[in-house]
Amino acid sequence: MELIEFWHWWVAAVVLIIIETLAPGAIFLWLGVSAGVVGAVLLAAPELSWENQLLIFAVLSVGSVVGWRVYQRSHPTETDLPTLNRRGEQYIGRVVTLDDPIVNRVGKVRLDDTSWKVEGDDQPAGARVKVVGVDGVVLKIELEA
Repeated sequence: MELIEFWHWWVAAVVLIIIETLAPGAIFLWLGVSAGVVGAVLLAAPELSWENQLLIFAVLSVGSVVGWRVYQRSHPTETDLPTLNRRGEQYIGRVVTLDDPIVNRVGKVRLDDTSWKVEGDDQPAGARVKVVGVDGVVLKIELEA
């Protein structure tokens, strides 16, 4: 009797996938898949030592997690609200009137219910400016054409 049998890996796979459902993040899912694959390999080759089993599990786990991250980065999830939770980007293209002048390239503007720091060429109060970009919490503006 071996120290680790194939069904041990399958139990580990189920436990890891259950953990994934409780703490989603796509890490435990791939660890669970790797454990399931090692169980299948062990079923086909029962003479595999526990050291080799752990090595296969480690390689499959790292490879699957890294592969998933690379795939996700190159194929982002499409959404109908791409600027959700990126409030500053929602204002790009919007034309506003400056309440206060921009002095030394820094000023403030009120958009909806929030006062935003803005950067751009010096402008007097009352000038109409367009939001053309965002740098963190600072809106980049230009004089409206």
